[in-house]
Amino acid sequence: MLVLNIFSLTRRGWIRVVALDLEAGQQSGTVSRMWSRSYGTVTGMARVDGEVAPAGGGAAGHGGLDVPEPDQGSAAQIVRRNFSVTVLSSVATLGRALRIGAGAVYIGTADALRCRFQVHETLAQAWFLIRVTAVPSILMAIPFGVIVSAQVGNIVSELGADSMIGAAGGLGVIKQGAPMANAMLLGGAGAAAIAADLGARTIREEVDALRVMGVDPVQRLVVPRIAAMMLVAPLLNILIIFIGVASGFVVAVSALNVTPGSYWQSFGSFTTPVDLWVSLVKAVIFGFLVVVIACQRGLEATGGPRGVADGVNAAVVMSIAAAVVLNTVITQVVTMFFPVRMA
Repeated sequence: MLVLNIFSLTRRGWIRVVALDLEAGQQSGTVSRMWSRSYGTVTGMARVDGEVAPAGGGAAGHGGLDVPEPDQGSAAQIVRRNFSVTVLSSVATLGRALRIGAGAVYIGTADALRCRFQVHETLAQAWFLIRVTAVPSILMAIPFGVIVSAQVGNIVSELGADSMIGAAGGLGVIKQGAPMANAMLLGGAGAAAIAADLGARTIREEVDALRVMGVDPVQRLVVPRIAAMMLVAPLLNILIIFIGVASGFVVAVSALNVTPGSYWQSFGSFTTPVDLWVSLVKAVIFGFLVVVIACQRGLEATGGPRGVADGVNAAVVMSIAAAVVLNTVITQVVTMFFPVRMA
């Protein structure tokens, strides 16, 4: 009986033993080999009937025992496999985010109907979001309104329609500028703060402690943050619209020689209440999307502080990218049903 101890290479380069018994006829003995793989080199030692000898034979020093190399496949197979894993992982992440969002909406509605909604925690989270996003929103709205008025004003002046600067600048700020600036601010500052908070709670096992005590983490942590974001998002959108339109008006009057009356007349002629409502609805949808992604990445943080940092980065990137894609879809749908027309 010949007993071969075949060692398989693991990911860390060390060896895992797999015993295999083979019939060897009249021969008897024990062959024991150990391989250690480090930086692409393979070394071995053999012990045959009590004698230790270096592993000889073979180009790699396997001593007559063939160690099968893992079949990596062709480049096309590797790309196909990685692409499939990426797609499935993305779909699974989307499914978990949707489950968290739907569960939070259901739990929040049930708590509101039972008069058990966490009003104090919601207001505290809303005030926190206002503190981290109010000043950046003003600083972003001012240059945005100035750039839109300056660029549109130069083009319109070439066409001899200076009175249309108010309409073009106002519609640009209300329909596109304010919702996207709002999404970027909430995704950059709000999502980062929420993901960092929940991620830190997760790696400190506070979330697991809540589950042990019978408290639903979604009800205790996610619902107040979603409600706070739904409250803050339209307020920030209105603030950005006001600052952006006002800064555009100052530039148009002071630098482009547009009379104040013609600016506001053209602004009122083309801007309708539907445009304002669509902008507010966009802000609410983007806020919900941002907070759900941030909560999902925070609650799934693993690996200590490094995992929290990775969750924060993923929350910011995913929320802003999702808001941009969703804004394109909403804009196309709204344009089909509510085209630009005179008020």
